[in-house]
Amino acid sequence: MFPERRMRRRRRRIIQPLLRETELRKTDLIAPVFVDESIDAPIPIASMPGQFRHPVDGVVDHCRRLLDGGIRAVILFGIPVEKDSEATAAYASDGVIQRAVREIKNNLRGMAVITDVCACEYTDHGHCGIVGETADGPDLLNDPSLELMERIAVSHAESGADIVAPSCMLDGMVGAIRQALDAAGHTDTLIMSYSSKFASSLYGPFRDAADSGFAFGDRTTYQINPGNAREAVMESELDGAEGADILMVKPAGIYLDILASVKELGLPVAAYQVSGEYAMIKAAAERGWLDERAVALETLIAIKRAGADMIITYYAEDAARWLDEEQ
Repeated sequence: MFPERRMRRRRRRIIQPLLRETELRKTDLIAPVFVDESIDAPIPIASMPGQFRHPVDGVVDHCRRLLDGGIRAVILFGIPVEKDSEATAAYASDGVIQRAVREIKNNLRGMAVITDVCACEYTDHGHCGIVGETADGPDLLNDPSLELMERIAVSHAESGADIVAPSCMLDGMVGAIRQALDAAGHTDTLIMSYSSKFASSLYGPFRDAADSGFAFGDRTTYQINPGNAREAVMESELDGAEGADILMVKPAGIYLDILASVKELGLPVAAYQVSGEYAMIKAAAERGWLDERAVALETLIAIKRAGADMIITYYAEDAARWLDEEQ
C-alpha cells in the first residue's frame, strides 16, 4: 500500500532497462518477400510504401541486405507469369518460388527460407485450391485441394525450403503435407501452419502485392470468422495434433487474445503482422499523425508480449535497424 509500495521507483530511466519484461530481438523477425517472375527490376507496391516486388534474379541481393541487417529468415510469396484453374505453376520445378529458393539457399547459407504453400497467386480464379460446385454454389473444394498442397509443399522442399507454411486453411492440410514430405524424404522440413487465420479485412494491400484477389465469392468458408475465438484455438489444436511444428495467428495486432491462447498449446507460435496493419501505420505516419518508428516498435513489442516466438512483419528491415540504433 502507498506510500510503502511506490511503483514509480521502478520507472527511473536508469532502472527501466533492467526491469524490462519483454525484449524485441532481430532474431524474432521474419521478412516477407514478393518474387515476381515477370519483372527484371524491383517495382514498388503502391498500397505498401517501402515494399517491392523483386525479380527472381534480384532476390539474393535483397535477401543479402536483410541478412546483413540481422534478419535471418524470410517468407517467400510468388507471382507467376501464367495462371490456370489448377495452379500448375505453383509446383513446377522451374516455378518462381522454386527458383528463388534455390538462388537464396545456394548463395546465403545463413538465411532460413520459409515458403507460403497456397494456390491463390497461381489460380485464375484467385481461390486457394481447386474450386467446384457445392451445395452453396461454387467454392473451394477441401479434399481435392489437399493433393495440390502436397505437390506444392514437396516441390518447395525439393528446392531447399527449410520451412513450408500452408496458408489455405484446408481441413487436414498439415497431416497431408507432413505425410507427403516424409514420403519424399523431407523429414527435416518443418511445417509452419497458418493455423488460426481469420477472414480479415486487413489483407487488401497483400492481394495487390501478390496479385491474389479472388474472382468470385469470398474466403469466409475456409477462413475463420473474426468473432470466433474458440474455433480459432481449436483450429490450432487440430493442426498441432496433425504434426505442425509451428502454429500461426494471422492477423496479429488485433488478435492478441487469440495469440495468447494459442501460446498455451505449447508449440512455437508465429504471428503475422499483415499488410493492412503495416499500411495503416504508414498512412498515418505520412500524414504526420503519429511517430512511425515508435508505433511500429510498440506494435511488435505487444505482439511478442502476447506470446509470439516469431513475428512476420513488413517492418522487419526497419525494425532491425531501429533496434541497432537503440544499442
